[in-house]
Amino acid sequence: MPGTELSKEERAGLALRIEAALRACSGVRGVYRSGSLVSNLLRAGASAWGNERGVEPIVSVAAGADGVAVEAAIGVDGRVRSVATLRHARDAVDAVLRAEGLRRGSLTLTVAYVQSATEPGERRRP
Repeated sequence: MPGTELSKEERAGLALRIEAALRACSGVRGVYRSGSLVSNLLRAGASAWGNERGVEPIVSVAAGADGVAVEAAIGVDGRVRSVATLRHARDAVDAVLRAEGLRRGSLTLTVAYVQSATEPGERRRP
């Protein structure tokens, strides 16, 4: 497949399907917008001012000559092995792309460890 072309609407729909697939992965506690603190603050400010860019999907999807580039940040339960969770997440993204007849050009998943709920009788460090 030479370059992949997707309209803005197709990219947004694909991003939502990938986000849903990531949220369904075992060990994933949440999906967050990837990027620096500054870029996320700028997006939040744009959203507050009513700028359309504030409503972009959480997962970034871009089509290119090598396939589809996907970027997201996932919250991983601190008690779960992140390697296994990342493999599951990668497989989930690939399954969504395959279902659309697309191939992955690149995948960037940033892991944010999320503190899990305490077990009965467990004490946490302050």
